[in-house]
Amino acid sequence: MDTVADQTGADTPALSQGRPDTRPAMPLENPLSMPTQSLSKWSRSEERSWIHPALHHGSWAIRLFVFGGMLVLTAFGAWEMYKVVEVGGVTLLEWALVCLFVLNFSWIALAFTAAIAGFVYLLFHRRITQPLPQELTTRTAVLMPIYNEAPSRVFGAMQAIIELVEQTGLGKAFEYFFVSDTTDPNVWIAEERAFVSMRKRLGPDVAIWYRHRQRNTNRKAGNIADWVSRWGGSYDHMLVLDADSLMTGGAVTQLAAAMERDPDAGIIQTLPLIINRNTLFARIQQFAARIYGPVIAEGLSLWMGHDGNYWGHNAIIRTKAFAAHCGMPDLSGKPPFGGHILSHDFVEAALVRRAGYAVYMLNDVTGSYEESPPSLIDLSARDRRWCQGNLQHVRVMGAKGFHPCTRQHFANGIFSYLASPLWLMQLLVGLTIALQAHFIRREYFTDEFSLFPTWPVFNAELALALFGGTMGILLAPKFFGMIIMLLDAPNRKASGGGIRLVLSVILEIVLSALLAPVMMLIQSGSVFEILVGRDSGWKPQRRDDGSIPFGDIVKRHRSHTILGLFAGVAAYVISPYLFTWMSPTIIGLLLAIPLSWASGQLSIGLWLRRHGVLATPEESSPPEVATRANALSQELAAAGEDDDDAIEVVYHDAAFRALHEMMLPVAHGRERGRFEQDRVMAQAKIAEAASIEEAAKWLNPKERFVALHDRNLIESLSRLQQPARGRQEPA
Repeated sequence: MDTVADQTGADTPALSQGRPDTRPAMPLENPLSMPTQSLSKWSRSEERSWIHPALHHGSWAIRLFVFGGMLVLTAFGAWEMYKVVEVGGVTLLEWALVCLFVLNFSWIALAFTAAIAGFVYLLFHRRITQPLPQELTTRTAVLMPIYNEAPSRVFGAMQAIIELVEQTGLGKAFEYFFVSDTTDPNVWIAEERAFVSMRKRLGPDVAIWYRHRQRNTNRKAGNIADWVSRWGGSYDHMLVLDADSLMTGGAVTQLAAAMERDPDAGIIQTLPLIINRNTLFARIQQFAARIYGPVIAEGLSLWMGHDGNYWGHNAIIRTKAFAAHCGMPDLSGKPPFGGHILSHDFVEAALVRRAGYAVYMLNDVTGSYEESPPSLIDLSARDRRWCQGNLQHVRVMGAKGFHPCTRQHFANGIFSYLASPLWLMQLLVGLTIALQAHFIRREYFTDEFSLFPTWPVFNAELALALFGGTMGILLAPKFFGMIIMLLDAPNRKASGGGIRLVLSVILEIVLSALLAPVMMLIQSGSVFEILVGRDSGWKPQRRDDGSIPFGDIVKRHRSHTILGLFAGVAAYVISPYLFTWMSPTIIGLLLAIPLSWASGQLSIGLWLRRHGVLATPEESSPPEVATRANALSQELAAAGEDDDDAIEVVYHDAAFRALHEMMLPVAHGRERGRFEQDRVMAQAKIAEAASIEEAAKWLNPKERFVALHDRNLIESLSRLQQPARGRQEPA
């Protein structure tokens, strides 16, 4: 097992404030059984009954409005589209165009009706800041799963959270865990050093723990499951963060109090706001999430009720319910549709709800934050993994016992990615019809008997009206969010005032419209890759602001530009009117390279920030937790430990080397006749090396990783000679 060693910690070296810190890296294990769940078998007798049914009243009236309204709008749109093409009879291609339009229109109609519900609710219900709880009687573990992240950022963020929780006076109710799946040996050793340093700074009264898995089986889901099955029995709740998460002390304590008040709650999700972003692309996302997000989230929360969803972070979970009902099964077959369930959070929410626990969102809990990718290319890399995870849910959404709302969440996620290829197909079918009408000889009189010829014509006036109505429904949620912000004087002022707010909304709409066709092609390509069996893998995200080399941008988007050029020429040759109709898509594709380049530019984002454009209240008045986290991250980064060579650190710092060995798992004997190639090579290279400099030079990352997990190899490294020009071991 990938455990930390010695649970007694009796021999742990000195750490804190000059006194020996005898705490081990992890507390004593208190296991919880986490059985693998079945997706094909389920009995209603296994579902628990509500303890307080009155707390979980239905949301059927809102659901009737949202989904009934969507069906009415879709039916009306389908009829109008039929009238556009039915003049002179409907061809097979025109029927295909109608079907594709209906599928795409239904998607935006649902978002529209949900946004209306959220807009009306926010118009008449002002959010009231919730008071902090006076006491907490339960224990909550705050989990920070990390995977090859910059330790200065992660540990700085967690320390800022801890400090604010301590200020509430309720700090004794919380313990903090860094659960690492890091595979880069330099980052792993930097994490351990950051952990040791953090304990020293905060002292023995704050319970901070660290565990590193040598094998990151099942990725983040396996990371959390490992913690739950070994230590979860000691904690009533777990509050799961992401590597870019920030939460105020008020948010953390209010979530714990909400769990205490509602024994039926299994998962309570917050609405994280995007902060700390400065590139153009990230500022667009940050602005959109802050201005339009509350309306969309409120509408979503209203129809979901207590049959909601989970987004994998910034949420609190009832630990025993999670352990009993969220053991992730593996799907038959190979990735991308088989194997480990990639987007496990949706499935965990579904399993918890199936077991009879509520899953819901508390929009009144403020102080929950996250960050966003800094550029279009960074977003597309993350989006590729999300695309695979959501499409994989085709294998899951029909599982026995799932609530109808749960199935809708799966369908929502799946269609959010299928919408792009469907939109692309709609454009291609429309272009094909136009080409056919322009270049192919018209068969006005077919072989079939008819008193009238078949005229391949459209109702242009009705088509224009339908296009305008569709755009209005698509953009309405943005204007709803803008209106709510304009009516909120403090937030309006903090966003640069009414005029700047309106100008920012217009700029966001224009830039999003130009980027939309590029994202359409990227997502369509992702869907195609998944359908032909290409797995996305799992790479760490790039979180810092910064640009991407221009050559990489050209390589990524040259096909988009060529396609835009071809579509533009073809459309103009066919008809100037067709070119005008397709111009937003054509312009977006033609500008793909400069738009993508500009999206990652810090200078452009900072210029807009100085002029109050795309401003948010949290940018004008940064949350204390963000300010403190940024300061701590910069302070820790300045120490330079993020970039130190792991082999050199373990060799030169004997005190840390002892700590590192204490945190390693208990060694298990090797089976006779079985050899691990990386360990054999590491052992041979260390034995051959004449100095630590040679060993550090010869060992590749996998061999370093293995060597630093092996006490015998660490001992061999420590006995190597130090070059004359090397650093001297500190006294």
